[in-house]
Amino acid sequence: MLTPQGLKGKQYRITGNAYPRLGRPPKKSRKIIAALAGLLALALIALGGVQLYDIFSGRNKHTSAQACATPSGKPLAAPAPGATPGTPATSGAPAASGAPAAQGGDPHTIPPATAVTVNIYNATTKAGLAGRTAEEFKKRGFVIGKVGNAPAELDKKVPGTAQVIAGPSGAGAGTLVGSQIAGATVTADARTDASVDFVIGDSYNALLDETQAAAALALAIKPSPTPSATGSC
Repeated sequence: MLTPQGLKGKQYRITGNAYPRLGRPPKKSRKIIAALAGLLALALIALGGVQLYDIFSGRNKHTSAQACATPSGKPLAAPAPGATPGTPATSGAPAASGAPAAQGGDPHTIPPATAVTVNIYNATTKAGLAGRTAEEFKKRGFVIGKVGNAPAELDKKVPGTAQVIAGPSGAGAGTLVGSQIAGATVTADARTDASVDFVIGDSYNALLDETQAAAALALAIKPSPTPSATGSC
């Protein structure tokens, strides 16, 4: 063993045959990252286990069934023919006599305009509006029934553009008439013929042009999506 010059070898003697391995001390950030990675892995494993349990226990089927019910737990009811969801049916509206035969209760079965009798009623304070609107419907081929002021229960009580009223047998006719005006409210009453009441509201300006009305009708009779095999709503 060579001893540096100036040092006494006996006093500074190195013994043993192992030498310490030099390296950077571990950083605290690496330990934290490793701990977080371990926690994330455990969370993923736990989530996978929960999903597998739901699949094999059929819990998802129960959840889907709950989603198809109203907040009260009752099944959703089908809307009345010709009625807009959330709009109450209107009864007592006048109906025209001598209306054509019933066209069927399916709102997607649309009769031709020449087979639909429309009663035009003015529920606003604008004089002569019912007569002018009746002329517009007549130009489009509709049969014009009664024309005049709205009955007391509707007079000055239609805030929108118009209210379209039809019975169960005139649901398709009501859909056709409702497509002639933007923002119309379609309701149902108990009349037995296929006539339709068109009650002019405060926001009424004019009917849609025939191209726009045709597009609105196509959208109104578009079939609803078929429920999937998994039972979704």
